[in-house]
Amino acid sequence: MKALVAGIGNIFMGDDGFGCEVAQRLGRCELPDSVDVVDFGIRGMDLGYALTDGYDLAVLADTMQRGNAPGTVYTIEPDFDNRREDGPAAGLVSPHAMDPKRVLDLIATIGARRPRVVLVGCEPDDLGGEAGHMGLSAAVAAAVDEAVAEIQALLDEWRSPQEPGAYRPYDTSQHGSHAAPGGLT
Repeated sequence: MKALVAGIGNIFMGDDGFGCEVAQRLGRCELPDSVDVVDFGIRGMDLGYALTDGYDLAVLADTMQRGNAPGTVYTIEPDFDNRREDGPAAGLVSPHAMDPKRVLDLIATIGARRPRVVLVGCEPDDLGGEAGHMGLSAAVAAAVDEAVAEIQALLDEWRSPQEPGAYRPYDTSQHGSHAAPGGLT
């Protein structure tokens, strides 16, 4: 069994660099050989191809605007069976922009097996404005450790013994994060 932890975001747009920082921090942790941690930044095509590389679990770390206080950490397992479609262009991915929903739609469009996907996100405070800037706001920087701990707990749960062939949906109520139901926005 293989897992991918993907940091997503743009370090030049303030808090949008959250996923990149989570990946960088996790990359310095001792993790099993079966777990790959990659900072994809804004490289949507690269993430799409990586997700077709036989992973059983993909954890995507990114900012998520859901209307709560900046720094709120969310853990969401999207329900792909009940998502609305955006029409014929839903599967298109820009090679220079990152839209996780479109990347996941691309996998389905090309007929590849999609791994189990869990999103670990953070409510941003400052996305850099038109000019952009580097660096996370204080609230989002403080949430990085919580997100790293949440991902480590998720990986521990995923690697724990279970019945062969059994599928256990990720239960966010067992962890300390601020869980939010729903799917990709």
